Amino acid sequence: MELRDAIPADLAGITEIYNHAVRETTAIWNETEVDLANRLAWHAERQRLGYPVLVAVRGGAVLGFASFGDWRAFDGYRHTVEHSIYIRADCHGRGLGTALMQALIGRARALGKHVMVASIEAGNRGSIRLHEKLGFRQVGRMPEVGMKFGVWLDLVFLQLLLDDRAAP
Repeated sequence: MELRDAIPADLAGITEIYNHAVRETTAIWNETEVDLANRLAWHAERQRLGYPVLVAVRGGAVLGFASFGDWRAFDGYRHTVEHSIYIRADCHGRGLGTALMQALIGRARALGKHVMVASIEAGNRGSIRLHEKLGFRQVGRMPEVGMKFGVWLDLVFLQLLLDDRAAP
């Protein structure tokens, strides 16, 4: 397996993984699948902002991807990022999530970010455990703020302090 920055040729695989999560899981609170043009624009915007899109690949196949972006659009939040990570359904439990997250955390630190936020559906115990294993701690829970598949969903916030700066 290789971890690297995504290239346009990876975006079809990223699109498939994303759309599977839309159709089958509560990891993404979207109900509308995206097309390749959407992911191309998303990738270009991440690059424009200087934010990574990382992929785990084997034999040219994308097994998972991770990225981060601004947590909120206001200047005061410029040292905080929120990330996304998705692993192909048949590749869970192989350490891909840990490897991608460790690389992503390193990129955030290299950019001088102070906090990384994870917003996870409360029932997604695997993702919560992964984040806790990497040092994230739960800092909040918002009951019934979302819905998908006809049920209310709770949102859990976890965060990781990326450095020990006392001031920005």
